Amino acid sequence: MRTKIKHYLLICLGWLFVLTGAVGAVLPLLPTTPFLILALACFAESSPRFHRMLLHHKWFGPPLAQWEKTHTIRRAVKKKVILLITLTFGLSIAVLWGRPGLQLMLVGLCLILLWFVSRLKESEQLPR
Repeated sequence: MRTKIKHYLLICLGWLFVLTGAVGAVLPLLPTTPFLILALACFAESSPRFHRMLLHHKWFGPPLAQWEKTHTIRRAVKKKVILLITLTFGLSIAVLWGRPGLQLMLVGLCLILLWFVSRLKESEQLPR
């Protein structure tokens, strides 16, 4: 009974992360890749079919396969992520002009996010 509950919970969480990642592909403040990596991990434990589906996706598959195989991201992707984080948070901070508490919170979140991204291992290209 517990294994069935765990199985269905992981599938539900996986699809929740896929949905959140899809929304993140449209909204600049919500990251896509971390949610898809979480979905990939959930599906690896619960559904080989959904796991393969993510790995063979036209757009998201190659970076997810690279992450699963080597736990690295391409240097060009990392640079784009850093640029997008900086621009998005910079714009958000500018919009909140005159609200120093919220601006400081965003600066803190931005720095934490940049620190995490900076710690990701890089590779030059996708592994074969």
